[in-house]
Amino acid sequence: MKTKNIFKLLFFFFGILIFFSACTNELDVTPKDDDEFLSEDFYASTDSYRQALAGIYGNLSLTGTTGPASSNLQGIDAGTSQYGRTLWYLQDLAADEVIWSYENDEGGAVKAIQRNTWSSSNTILLGFFSRAMFSVALTNDFLRQSSEENLASRGHSAISSEIKTYRAEARLLRALAYYHLMDLFGKAAFVTENDPIGVYQGPEYNREQLFTFIESELKAIEGDLVGANQNEYARADKAVAWMILAKMYLNAEVYIGQNKYTECLTYCNKIIGGGFSLASNYSYNFLADNDYNEAGQNEIIFPLVVDSKVTQNWGPTTVIINGEVGSLEGNAVALGVDNGWGGALRVRKQFADKFLNGDVPLTDKRNTLTTEGREVEIIDVGDRDSGYIISKYKNIGVDGSRGGVHFEFVNTDFPLFRLADVYLMYAEAVVRGGSGGTMGEAVVYVNALRNRANSTTITSNDLTLNFLIDERSRELHWEGHRRQDLIRFGLFTGGNYNWAWKGGSPNGIALSSHLDIYPMPANNMAANPNLTQNPGY
Repeated sequence: MKTKNIFKLLFFFFGILIFFSACTNELDVTPKDDDEFLSEDFYASTDSYRQALAGIYGNLSLTGTTGPASSNLQGIDAGTSQYGRTLWYLQDLAADEVIWSYENDEGGAVKAIQRNTWSSSNTILLGFFSRAMFSVALTNDFLRQSSEENLASRGHSAISSEIKTYRAEARLLRALAYYHLMDLFGKAAFVTENDPIGVYQGPEYNREQLFTFIESELKAIEGDLVGANQNEYARADKAVAWMILAKMYLNAEVYIGQNKYTECLTYCNKIIGGGFSLASNYSYNFLADNDYNEAGQNEIIFPLVVDSKVTQNWGPTTVIINGEVGSLEGNAVALGVDNGWGGALRVRKQFADKFLNGDVPLTDKRNTLTTEGREVEIIDVGDRDSGYIISKYKNIGVDGSRGGVHFEFVNTDFPLFRLADVYLMYAEAVVRGGSGGTMGEAVVYVNALRNRANSTTITSNDLTLNFLIDERSRELHWEGHRRQDLIRFGLFTGGNYNWAWKGGSPNGIALSSHLDIYPMPANNMAANPNLTQNPGY
């Protein structure tokens, strides 16, 4: 079982400051630093390796060193470069579940994402690509600094076994960044610790090359990672590596044109056997104490840390919870924030229908829709009084108390990976013909989720791909999976499934297939001539 989170307190950017001189051009974007530390001075202390590792983790949560509005990426706003927030925009705001009322935010970048009219100049694309490459650069420098040769030269040989685990975690975080870049952009600049310092502009790796690297990297480090569900909360262990592999294999037909559902089942089975269990209450995954309640201890496999005191940031759950506050309802305190943003987030009709069309009972606890006094249709995106709202995430603990000390910010961690997703991946891989699982077991796993939600149970006859794509939305909505899921099911582009404001039309229109991959950001291409634009842009 995960230990109570102490590592969370180290999520600050002191450790990151030392990397800037080594990382500047690997990012294809320029970091800012007014107070660089010399690596040799910093690493004279053995504690510094843990702090430096915390800095790499911190890059998933923070954007700068001087508060939530600061950005350590030159020329990129904190709101458009926070890892989890931009990932959430690109996976969920671009799909059929959520809509953002203030379309002029970020210079219209939000409007372009949610209407599927983006271009290579979109600042949200630039922000995520640059932030993910920052993770790569930070990891590369950490691996150079923690080599056996450098440890010995500093007299740190006695801690080499502990550093071995740190290095494995760092390599996993680099693999995670490349996994997201592969999924979203289909390519990335490829740089590792083995490239000489001073070689900054890595060659372009396509999806097949990235897939091969991530797969081999995660398998190579497995033995050096802490056992599944055994590390400190918010630190990676074997199960996080297995999760990335399972998701890669589930999507392998999209990524590399190969069926790898059997491999997906292999890693789903490893995770399921890794000591995790469902929290007794669905909502526990999305509360302010989800770092140590049942969900944090047992169901959440890997979170992005959010803390209103230690890691104040404009990340995904701060945006979501403030955005959930309705323009009509006055429900800010009930969600655990002071005021909220007055109807910033609402749901699209097609998402609401997944709970209201009779496929599940109204008692399904995953349904947190507020419908009273509202119309489901959103005719005008800027009309915050139209459309239903939800209250899935809250800055409230299990005991009902508000989380944290600064209620504009929240204490609710973002569950990037959790066991419920593994159950649904297992079921899908079985339905798609993978070996290593059974239909009977798949039904058991799906029904475990539906029983927890006080929903109806299913039989093997109900377990179809059409059922699963809707069930994934009911279980995993607003958790950063939807675009990827729709692409895998052939429903994101084309006209087989349209949703409100798809393609910019109130009723939705067909999308060109080239939109299954985002364009390479123009600024990153300008900084690295090895990068080429994706087809259609």
